[in-house]
Amino acid sequence: MERDDAWHMTDDLMVEDGKGDPFAAAIRATRMAMIVTDPRRADNPIVFVNDAFLRLTGYERDEIMGRNCRFLQGPDTDPDAIRQLREAVDARRDIALDILNYRRDGSPFWNALYMSPVVTKGGDLHYFFASQLDVTDRVDAQMRTQTEKEHFEREVAKRTRELSEALAAKTMLVHEVDHRVKNNLQMVASLLTMQTRSITDPVARDAMKSMLTRVEALGTVHKRLYQSHDVERFDVAEFARELATDLVRGSGRAGITLHLDLEPVEVPVEKAPPVALMMNELITNALKHAFPDNRSGRLSITVRPDGRYFGIRIVDDGIGMPEEVVSARSFGKRLIESLARQLNASIAWQAGDPGTVIDVRLPQESPDPKASP
Repeated sequence: MERDDAWHMTDDLMVEDGKGDPFAAAIRATRMAMIVTDPRRADNPIVFVNDAFLRLTGYERDEIMGRNCRFLQGPDTDPDAIRQLREAVDARRDIALDILNYRRDGSPFWNALYMSPVVTKGGDLHYFFASQLDVTDRVDAQMRTQTEKEHFEREVAKRTRELSEALAAKTMLVHEVDHRVKNNLQMVASLLTMQTRSITDPVARDAMKSMLTRVEALGTVHKRLYQSHDVERFDVAEFARELATDLVRGSGRAGITLHLDLEPVEVPVEKAPPVALMMNELITNALKHAFPDNRSGRLSITVRPDGRYFGIRIVDDGIGMPEEVVSARSFGKRLIESLARQLNASIAWQAGDPGTVIDVRLPQESPDPKASP
């Protein structure tokens, strides 16, 4: 059966209109509040109301009949909901919405309203049929949920703002500390430079120069930390780029070509000083021992992640690290071994073809003191 013909189904019931009509009887008896309005009359008045509607609103039938149903609206009824209803009536279309209505005693309730036009097969609009259902409990629960959600979001936003401000203050404080340490290290480096110039003993002068490079390496660490946005992490690769470039340039060896193969590796900030000192010692030793007598050559620095570890490889194509240097118990060698133990790192010197290959493998994170051995 076509949808347009469905209204003819009542013809088969063979009953007269009025009390004998089973559909009218059902509308009168149902517990759902229902009304019918007549848009052919002025102001689209109510022409039928069932007892459930009277119980819902508290009105008597003679107070309702012949009136437009806008009397249910009140001071807090949403103007947008009223507009939607008006547009649905004008457009002769169905509408379903929740709207705040008021009973005869002035008490509000949320009305789940469904309204539909009754149109003949010829297209004539005869009535509007509307059902109402009190959904105050549901809407109140939704509003409480929304209120609690908004309160929670405000609290989260407030806490986030507090944490952001605290982090900004911490970052500013740490940056200020790094800035002051960097400045103090620069002053120490200047004093060491001045002292070195006054030393005539070549061995003592070399020792002082080595100490100067270590201080400058630490200064570079704090300069990078001061410039970083993350006060908790230290970028090993970018530090290696700056340190190696500075050391090669500072050596005055124009014939040494520097090759860098650096992948991003970040470690906890507390690892920065020992990593920096170790790299400084290894690169300085390569420049000092691999290319004697202004020999030209290539120095390659690689930093690469390896799972929970990362590797630092220093390769030169020089004359090779003398055995006495590798096996010596010099201050620099003892310093490298001490730093390796502090970092839980492994370090290996190997002969290259030509030159020397130094491999260092370090964990990216600091060991957890609570972890089982």
